[in-house]
Amino acid sequence: MPVNRNALIRFKTIDNCLRNRVRRWTIDDLIEACSEALYEFEGIDKGVSRRTVQMDIQVMRSEKLGYQAPIIVIEKKFYTYEDPEYSITNIPLTQQDLGKLTEVVEILRQFKGFSHFQELSGMVQKLEDKVHVSKTKQRPIIDLEKNDSLKGIHFIDPIYRAIQQKRCLLLEYQSFKARNPQSFEFHPALLKEYRNRWFVLGKRTARKEYLLLALDRIESLSISDTPLLSEDDQVVSDYFKNVVGVSVNINEPPQTVIVQVQHQSAPYVMTKPIHHSQKILDKTPWGIRIQLEVQLNFELERELLGFGETLRVESPLNLRRRIYSRLMHSKDLYDCAIDETSLKSLNAIVTNQGNHVLGNVYSTREVNKMKMAVYKYVGDLPHGEHSAPIRNVLGKIPDLKPMLFNENLNMILQKLNPNLVLRKAILFSKSYEHNWQVGWHQDLIIQTKQKADIEGYSQWTSKEENYGVRPPLTILQAGFTLRIHLDDTSEKNGALKVLSGSHKDILSPEQIETITTHAQPRICEMNSGAVHIMKPLLLHASSKSLSKNKRRVLHLEFNSEELAPGLEWA
Repeated sequence: MPVNRNALIRFKTIDNCLRNRVRRWTIDDLIEACSEALYEFEGIDKGVSRRTVQMDIQVMRSEKLGYQAPIIVIEKKFYTYEDPEYSITNIPLTQQDLGKLTEVVEILRQFKGFSHFQELSGMVQKLEDKVHVSKTKQRPIIDLEKNDSLKGIHFIDPIYRAIQQKRCLLLEYQSFKARNPQSFEFHPALLKEYRNRWFVLGKRTARKEYLLLALDRIESLSISDTPLLSEDDQVVSDYFKNVVGVSVNINEPPQTVIVQVQHQSAPYVMTKPIHHSQKILDKTPWGIRIQLEVQLNFELERELLGFGETLRVESPLNLRRRIYSRLMHSKDLYDCAIDETSLKSLNAIVTNQGNHVLGNVYSTREVNKMKMAVYKYVGDLPHGEHSAPIRNVLGKIPDLKPMLFNENLNMILQKLNPNLVLRKAILFSKSYEHNWQVGWHQDLIIQTKQKADIEGYSQWTSKEENYGVRPPLTILQAGFTLRIHLDDTSEKNGALKVLSGSHKDILSPEQIETITTHAQPRICEMNSGAVHIMKPLLLHASSKSLSKNKRRVLHLEFNSEELAPGLEWA
């Protein structure tokens, strides 16, 4: 059955409408959409009759064109596809379609050798391969790069037509950072493809700078009656000239980037330049040095990082530092990878020995963020006040909490006891002058909000707005202390000394004296980002600092037990 161009436009318009499930479509809505499409593409202004659209729907439902579209009517009024994933563009090609495409391929092959049609090189082979596969049902000869989950591809054609016909668009758009979509007019100027994703360049108003929108973030699109803004063709043509990718700062001039590429990757860089400005400065047996004239952006960094250990940035210095920082952070992600296997015996080790050290729980970047939060708070205190422990530190520095409870720490807490609750958080940020020796002791005191005469609770003291008390042994044994080190810790700057196995019971002063006199302690020297897990009754001590190196420690106490009725954890 021959189908004319106008009918194809109507079929495609009806298909686009029924795929848009955000809106409900009556027959009058479909008539209006088809009339607008014919006027837009063909200049036909007499509209479309109801009978024509009804017949189009019947043809789409039938096997005449191979569509067999599952068009249904709901509530006796609204048309939609029963299958939300259906589209007439997904159906197999007919023999008539294949015949037409074969003719197109033959015509295009005749132009491949002409300089004006160099862009056709590769495109013809892709189209020819598609026709070949559809005809013969054999495997493809060309494996095309594709993204089956990519959204927004169906917007390419209407945006292309809008640019071609100088029409403004009305978009509903939601960026990755936005909570809700926004509706606004957009004046398109250029379609851009990068790494199998599509973008449209344009402006919202004449005074605004150019804006690049991702097609996969467009929710809906329609033609606006607003006249299209006039564009400077040279500005649009040169917009992406100085960048790798799509991130452009029009106020930033390109910079000279010098890169060393080792011989393993040199052939790839030479045959597929990173940027059209690429020049080879030197060739040696070990590789090449190349020069680029580009803006510094995310895509350039990602391209350079993709060569891994075979590429080194020489200049500019800020790019060199940025690449180095990202490589170090990438290394941190591997170093800080804690999995179920590494934590399998954690609870048994801590229960048996009373303590355990886990290195690299936090990456360097995470530690630096915590240090900055601490520095900002401590720097605001009157001089000298930070020599004392900072209690309720997560209340005083709330930004610390999401940094502290990262994926690794939450996994550790789950392995220790899923019912643990944070009871105390202290920051020790003493200067070396104030970091004095602490003798051997067990942590026997907890903090409560009230004071009460209850059996098993003794040695009450008043501490700031709360009270200190020695609770029953069961509560002490149910607790865990986690000491998170923000600085490298050694014996010279007050690292803890511990006696493993000393946490089974409350010890008398005489017992502590005997044990510490004859036992060999372990000195817990740790790098920043490490966590020291301790049971409260573990014997521990520290020496006076002999170096000026800082030793900032976040001291967190957890417990799964509730206190006696009438008492609350402080």
